[in-house]
Order: sequence, then C-alpha cells, then structure tokens
Amino acid sequence: MPKRFSSVVGRSFGDGVRAVIEATGMPQCRIAELLDFEQAKVSDLVNGKGGVTEVELAMLLGLCQTPPDEARRLLTLYRESREKGYLEFNEDGVPNQLRTLIDQERLADKIFVWAMDLVPGLLQLPQYSAEVVRAVPKIKPEQVAEIVAAKLGRKGIFHSSREFVFCIHEQALRLQVGSAELMAEQLNELLRMSIRPYITVRVVPLSIGTHAGLAGSFTKLAYPKFEPVVYLESHNSHLFLEDKSSLTSYDEVMKALVAQSLDGEQSRELITGLLM
Repeated sequence: MPKRFSSVVGRSFGDGVRAVIEATGMPQCRIAELLDFEQAKVSDLVNGKGGVTEVELAMLLGLCQTPPDEARRLLTLYRESREKGYLEFNEDGVPNQLRTLIDQERLADKIFVWAMDLVPGLLQLPQYSAEVVRAVPKIKPEQVAEIVAAKLGRKGIFHSSREFVFCIHEQALRLQVGSAELMAEQLNELLRMSIRPYITVRVVPLSIGTHAGLAGSFTKLAYPKFEPVVYLESHNSHLFLEDKSSLTSYDEVMKALVAQSLDGEQSRELITGLLM
C-alpha cells in the first residue's frame, strides 16, 4: 500500500487537538454535539486533516478551556498545516522543539543519524548531555536539568521493532566533552549500544579527509505509514524537510556516508582504540 502524505506540522496539530479534547474528559462525540459539528469533523481534526475554519477551531479550543499558550500554538500549527516542511523557532533559545522531534521519533520505525561534531543525542549519557547543554550561551543554569531530562526521555524509543543507524565522524568521538573520565564512559556507552542487533554504529574516519556530510548533521525519520522526513537542528530553531527534492538529496548523502564509513566491527575497533 502506498504511503500517504501526512506533514509533520499536521501530525503535531492533530496530536495537540487530541490532547486538549482528552483533557476535558469528554468523548469526541460529545465535543462535536456541543459545537454542533459533524463527528467526522472532530475526527479529521485529531488526525491532522484540518477540515474546519479558524473560527471553528477557536470555538473548540474555547470549549476545551485550552491554556492560552497552547491555544496560540495550535492556531499557529493550523495556519501552517498545509505546508510541506516545518520550521519552528525558539525565541528564548531553549529547545522546546524537542517536543516535536520526540513525537516524530516515536512514530518512526527507521532512524538514520549523521553526527559530525558530537555523539548523537540518542546515544548521549546524562552527564555528556549536560555538558553540551551548558555550552549553549542562551541556556540558563536552572534550565539545564529540564532540558537534559527531555533529551533522556527520547531513549524510550530504543526497541527491537525499530532500526537505527548512527554514522558518526571520528572528530565527534575525539572532541572532549567534560572530563577525560566522562569521555571514556561515553565511548564505552557507544560500544555497549552498538552490540544491540537493531542498532548500527559506523564511524567516518578522519583519514579519509573530506566527506559527503560536510554540510552538517541531520536525522532521517522513516515511517510505516507516512512519507519520510529529514530533521535539521540549530541553536534556536529546527526544520523538518518533506519535499521530494530534499529527501532525494539527503538519501544520496546517506548512501555516500555509509560507503565512506567503517563497518560495525571496524568502528568498534576504532572506538576501543580511542580508549587506550
């Protein structure tokens, strides 16, 4: 069966509407009745299909007594839900975009990560993540624990029903984050994770020089029912790419990186060598 197009922003919008309805304790049919909607209209909303005007959405959010910040977020998502691609900004520099990424990771069954500068977030130890977060100028000390906890929450997606491929540049393994003892433990964590049958860790060695991933780190998420997306992250924003041209380009980069990287056993040998 061909995969249907369902945008990241559409899925995020639908999940948000579902959450505010569930918070009322009322079934969707009762919400529809109170708003004089067809039940199918509410169903379309929670499935990210839209099907209502902005005024009707505002009525639903009012009925559900949605908190103002969440209501503004859902109205913004509604306006963007027809777009292919989703750019989200964090004006205070705190990575609230993790919320969208976490939701999309949970839906994906195949995840490819290219990490050029740091150990991939999904494989980071708590202490390593904390050091990385503290290095971001806009993040306040009191925000570190909350952000690290959100990052660690992503690890719940590790399961044999999914497939993970991590391509990591050797420079990311050599960059010291925190103490030498922390780096040793982080490298040992990579070795431990790499022996899981559903996780592949491949290292792109420094010795090859220039490589296909010079444009920067990225993640590709593939889904059982939806078309894949590519995720890009910066300090105060993130971007999900969904157009075919971008996906084709990143697929070519992925294939080249796999060809340029060491295989699983060779990668473990390189990581072990860095511990000596």
